[in-house]
Amino acid sequence: MSDLPHFPLAAVVGADELKLALYLAAIDPAIGGVLIEGPRGMAKSTLARGIAELLPDGIFVTLPLGASEERIVGTLDLDAALGEGRAQFSPGVLAKAHGGVLYVDEVNLLPDHLVDLLLDVAASGVNLVERDGISHRHPARFVLIGTMNPEEGELRPQLLDRFGLKVLQNGQPQPAERAEIVRRRLAFDADPQCFVAQWSGEQQALAERCQAARNRLAGIPLDDSALDEIARRCFAAGVDGLRADLVWLRAARAHAAWRGAGRIEAADIDAVEHFALAHRRLHAPPPAAQPPQTPPADQPQASGGEGQWGELPAQAMPMGERRELPRWPKKP
Repeated sequence: MSDLPHFPLAAVVGADELKLALYLAAIDPAIGGVLIEGPRGMAKSTLARGIAELLPDGIFVTLPLGASEERIVGTLDLDAALGEGRAQFSPGVLAKAHGGVLYVDEVNLLPDHLVDLLLDVAASGVNLVERDGISHRHPARFVLIGTMNPEEGELRPQLLDRFGLKVLQNGQPQPAERAEIVRRRLAFDADPQCFVAQWSGEQQALAERCQAARNRLAGIPLDDSALDEIARRCFAAGVDGLRADLVWLRAARAHAAWRGAGRIEAADIDAVEHFALAHRRLHAPPPAAQPPQTPPADQPQASGGEGQWGELPAQAMPMGERRELPRWPKKP
């Protein structure tokens, strides 16, 4: 880690939804990472770095946009393998991020195959490098945090779905909140060490709460009642596949751990619904979820292929008494 102090997460004003999603991913990295969508200048990188400081190892690694696949996964030295009879592995970005946070700014600008690779390793926790019949594997468990600005290009739906949680960060802070954000930033820039010391108590309490939630996580059951409720809501939302169900259940359990509870409750399911469905919800439920419409008994039915379906017969309209037009004398 760098010796330069970083802006403490406890001092970040607002962004409560984004902070909660990041806390959950730090409590249970198996959730599958967080995708943050929004414009620049929303403190996304500050929050991501702050989450790293809440993890035991405090590792924060940024993936450069122009990184090659070898730089990401690492390389194998074939000469050493042939001469010494063992694989000589040079670690890449994934190995360096193990136990911490891997931050990918503008993930939608990465080539699709690299995004796919990152998501694979984030989900499995293992990086496998193969070259000319020689392979090497190593643990790579990290919290994947990606950001994207949709104005600069979309992420393919197949890749979008594989991010565990998504947060839309586009709200404008109120004037008083904006002023406080600037005030704290100026105080940090003027004397970083003093500012960090001022917030050390709150930062330590936040780190201890995250660690306590991680310790509590395994003891919270993924119970059937929570799963049944989540499955019902996922079906009603028309999401494809089962990834949403799994992510939602894990996130609800992490939220219960964050609250200090011993089981998943309705409040936990509700709190993380928008994180799990923001990038998966369809506009309409699947056809099976829509009951057939039964027409009223007095509505005419189309039969024999005659007429237009649903067309109503002409109705007799009451008319008033016939009136004679006045007869005006002709002009001479």
